[in-house]
Amino acid sequence: MPRVILAGMAARRFTGGLTEFEVEANTVRRMITELDRRFPGLGNQIDEGMAVAIDGEIYQDAYQAQLNPDSEIVLIPKIGGG
Repeated sequence: MPRVILAGMAARRFTGGLTEFEVEANTVRRMITELDRRFPGLGNQIDEGMAVAIDGEIYQDAYQAQLNPDSEIVLIPKIGGG
């Protein structure tokens, strides 16, 4: 199953401090849905405030990106700027 790593502190409030999960999903959208089911509110936090890196590559629009059973997904807080 794909492994998810949660970086940063903001999203950890939804997970009770957990930072790594295995998720049964084959796309990022399904991964977010599953994480939100487990940890209500986390899906919205990911949608609004996190970037997604899959196997070391950061995606701008990751929702339809395919996940492999051995994928590593890192959820990174977005950095604001202007």
